[in-house]
Amino acid sequence: MSRASDRAYEAIRSMILSGELPAGSQLAEEALAEKCGVSRTPVREALRRLESDLLVTRTDTQRSFVADWSIDDVADAFELRAMLEGKAARRAAERMTDAALDRIRAANRQIGEAVRGASADVVGFLEGNREFHAVILEVAGSRRLAALLGTLVEQPVVWRTAHHYSREALLRSFGEHEELIAAFARRDGAWAEAIMTGHILRAYHAYADAHRGLAEQGIIREAAE
Repeated sequence: MSRASDRAYEAIRSMILSGELPAGSQLAEEALAEKCGVSRTPVREALRRLESDLLVTRTDTQRSFVADWSIDDVADAFELRAMLEGKAARRAAERMTDAALDRIRAANRQIGEAVRGASADVVGFLEGNREFHAVILEVAGSRRLAALLGTLVEQPVVWRTAHHYSREALLRSFGEHEELIAAFARRDGAWAEAIMTGHILRAYHAYADAHRGLAEQGIIREAAE
């Protein structure tokens, strides 16, 4: 892939994840090329990559739209995440180094600082959470796991809805991370896998509660099943 294609991919992906390009909106190549400062060819390549990431859908007439995930789609993604990240946590625990554990602890400290303030810093929480899980996957050392999880971890609907999570849900996530750290410190793969599986499934219910509340308020709409 060219540098221009990479630049377009990162820019469009960021706009989707932030909600600047909302679910269901059409992606016009010419307008995106102007925004990204590239020609239409790199944008076309970027859209194909984003389609593989399940962030973009293409119609029979070859028009591209931001993917609109239903609650069932998200449930499926979390169920797969629970299985795959549970496996990654087991592998990571068995391969854990002191240096990697220090990085994981630092990421969770960032999460703790983000959720304990007068008002929760959701961006800080999400950044710390991404680093926490990224280090675990790195230590697990499985390219197949990394590739499979790459399409599941950052659904844009989850990122947008996270801004409406309750403080209790954010604090619970921090606490579950502390339990994972304890399992990693013991190099106990079975314990780490059990905690991670429950952690991801609990995160789905936090998402579903927040999503349901936003739908009831009319802030977001339910995607078609």
